[in-house]
Amino acid sequence: MESRVIARKAAGQLIAHRNSLAGKAEDAHQAHAALDTAAKTVERHHDDHRSGAAAATSHWDGRNAAGFDRRARRMTKALRTTSTASTKAAEIVGATAASLGSNHTAVANLVEEYTTKATRLLDAARGVTGAGAQGALVRAAGQVVDLARDYTNESIRHVRSVRGQMKDAAEALGKLERTVEHDGFADPTRRGRKHTGSKAKAAPPKTRSGVRNKIKKIARGQLGYHEGPGNQNKYGPTGAWCSNFATWVWKKSGVDIGILPFTGDVYHWGQEHGLAYGKHNLDAARPGDVLLFGTGPESTQTSTHIGIVESVHGDKVTLVEGNSSDKVQRVTHTLSSSTFYGGVHPR
Repeated sequence: MESRVIARKAAGQLIAHRNSLAGKAEDAHQAHAALDTAAKTVERHHDDHRSGAAAATSHWDGRNAAGFDRRARRMTKALRTTSTASTKAAEIVGATAASLGSNHTAVANLVEEYTTKATRLLDAARGVTGAGAQGALVRAAGQVVDLARDYTNESIRHVRSVRGQMKDAAEALGKLERTVEHDGFADPTRRGRKHTGSKAKAAPPKTRSGVRNKIKKIARGQLGYHEGPGNQNKYGPTGAWCSNFATWVWKKSGVDIGILPFTGDVYHWGQEHGLAYGKHNLDAARPGDVLLFGTGPESTQTSTHIGIVESVHGDKVTLVEGNSSDKVQRVTHTLSSSTFYGGVHPR
């Protein structure tokens, strides 16, 4: 195996940070472009409505003219509120996208710098012959591990910086959203209400927490189950049964899915229902999801295993896995694109 490949295997988390930032930067740039277009469109609507309403009432002296004029002014004001909020939102997301881009570039540079240094260390050790060859390799391996740790710690600082800015951006966008909601047009249910300054009771979010909790409960209830001879299992067809187990648990929990013996088919099911996410968005993983091991859903060689997410803590994810050492057991992994190619939310 080439030294460069070995070096990268020792820096899975560092590379995962680079990939995650790349995915988020791309999403942020797309969101910024959409918001910028929306802001300009609403601004045009505002200008058109204001001039059109003025033209309509300039020679209108009927008894309904005053009422029309009041409604037109309200609409013009609401459009101005929305236009201003859209423009500000575009600025916020644009700044976040720029930060993501610069931090991604910084981490990508760290990856290349680390890889170059680690490869040189390994190549030098491999060049040693005779009695000292093994010792040289051992020392080089230790140096590479230390190097990977140092560079990963540096990348963590970039990730934390981005998370802080994204949190601030989310809060600012939330405030803007509320100013638009209060205008009586973006949220018609508020029309005619007086805003007293107190928070209105929000509608309960549509979540799948009940199903997710049921998935965790049923999965945990299977811990310790051991397969029979020749991969016989109670979850589905005889054979590799990790996917049988995952889809059996989902089905028992109320998810509308059949028993799928091939892990890649679970990912394809998620794609068909808009519930799949790729290796650049593993931070979307939530309890009750499934995570797919390997490099892609194409075949059993590329999609190798599946587990049900029990919990996520930072970059660590704990899964309940079927057919793990021939049984159902709990296993904790690093949430890394070098391990998982994607995941699927339940529905």
